[in-house]
Amino acid sequence: MRSLRSSPLVPVAIAVGLVLPWPVVSALGVRPGLIATVALSGTSILGAAFLLAWGAETAEKDVSRSFAIAVLAVLAVAPEYAVDALYAWEAGVAPGSGASRQAADLAVANMTGANRILIGIGWSGTALFTVYRARKSRDLNVERAEGFLASRVRLDRELSLEIVFLFAATVYAFFIPLTNSIAIHDMVILVGLYVLYIASAIRTPAVERGHTGVPAYFQSFRKRRRIATVIGLFVVAGGVIFLAVEPFAHGLEEIGLQYGIPPFLMIQWVAPLASETPEFVIVIMLVMKARSSASFNALISSKLNQWTLLIGTLVVVYSVSLGYYGALPMGQRQSGEIWLTAAQSFFALALLVDLRLSAREALALLALFLVQLYPPFHEYEWLLAFTALYLVLGTALLIYRREACRELVELAVDRVRTATTTASR
Repeated sequence: MRSLRSSPLVPVAIAVGLVLPWPVVSALGVRPGLIATVALSGTSILGAAFLLAWGAETAEKDVSRSFAIAVLAVLAVAPEYAVDALYAWEAGVAPGSGASRQAADLAVANMTGANRILIGIGWSGTALFTVYRARKSRDLNVERAEGFLASRVRLDRELSLEIVFLFAATVYAFFIPLTNSIAIHDMVILVGLYVLYIASAIRTPAVERGHTGVPAYFQSFRKRRRIATVIGLFVVAGGVIFLAVEPFAHGLEEIGLQYGIPPFLMIQWVAPLASETPEFVIVIMLVMKARSSASFNALISSKLNQWTLLIGTLVVVYSVSLGYYGALPMGQRQSGEIWLTAAQSFFALALLVDLRLSAREALALLALFLVQLYPPFHEYEWLLAFTALYLVLGTALLIYRREACRELVELAVDRVRTATTTASR
C-alpha cells in the first residue's frame, strides 16, 4: 500500500495550501499591510505555478507538448496582459492629454521591459541553471564540452516551429515604430502569426512521454476525467494568478518607490519582473525535473505570445477605451525601446538557430541585458547604440550559422506538413 508520504496527493495538497492565502484574504475583505500583501499574494502565485505546470505536463498525453505549453505560457503571462491592458485603457480615457501620453508610454515600457527580462534573465538564467544542475542530475539535453562555460543545452527539434514564427514576428517588429504608433495592421499581422502557429501546434500529434509524480498520477485517469482535471488546473491557477498578481506587482512597486526608484523604471522593470514570476517558477520546476528542453519550450512560447498577442491587442484595448478606432501613439523613446527589444530578440534567436545554447552564450545574453540597466544608458541614443550592437552580433552569427538556419527552416516546414497531414486523415 502506498504510504501517505509517497502519495502524489501530498504535493497537490501542499500546492493548494499555497494557493489559498490570497483568495481567502480577498474573499474576507481583509486589507493586510504592504509586506503581508506581497508575501500572501506571492505565495498564492507560487502555488498556482505548480498547478499550471502539472496541468501542462498532464495534457501532453492528449495533445502535443507545444500546444500544451502554449496554453501554459498564455496563462502564465496573463498578468502581463492585465498590466499592459490597464495602461492602454487609461491612454484612451482622455486622448491628447498629458496623462494619456504617459499611460501610452507606460504600456509600451511595460511590454518591452517584460520581453527583455524574459530573454535577458529567463533564457540566460535557465541555460546557466540547467548546465549547473546537470552536474548532479542526468539531463540528457545537456551536452558537456571542454573549455570555459562550453557545455550547452540542446533543444528538441520540434522547437524549430516556435523559433521560426518568433523570428518572423521579430523581423516585423522593427517596422512598428516607423508609424510612431501601434496600429490595426500591426494587430492583424502579429495576431495572425500567432494564430497560424497555434493552428500548426494543435494539429501536431501527441507523443507519449514518461512522467512521474503528480503528472503521472493525473495521466492515469480515464480520458474524460483527465481532461476535466487539466481544464480545472488551468482555470483555477489562471484565476488565482489573475487575482493575486496585481497586489503582488503593485506591492513590489510601492516597496521600490520607498527606496527612491523612479516610477517609470518601476513600471518597465519591477512590475514585469513580478508578473513574470509564475513563468520563472514553472521553468525552474521543469529544470529540476531534468526537462530543460520543455523549460525552453515554455520560455519561447511565452516570448512568442508576448511578442505577438500582447503587442497586437494593445491597439484593440486602446480603441475600445476611445470608443472608436485609434492607433496607440508612441513617443521617440518608446520607439527606441521597441527597436532595442526586437534587436535583443534577433540576437537571442541567432544564438538558437542550431537548437543549442551554451553557458557562455547565455552569459553574454545576461551581461548585455544587465549593462542596459545602468541609468545613463536609458537615453534614446544609447537605445539605438545597443540596437545596432545586437544587430551586428546577430547578423554575424546568422551568416556564420547559415547552414543551421537552412536546417531550422526545413525542420519547421516538415513539422507543418506533418501537422497538416495528420489533421487531414
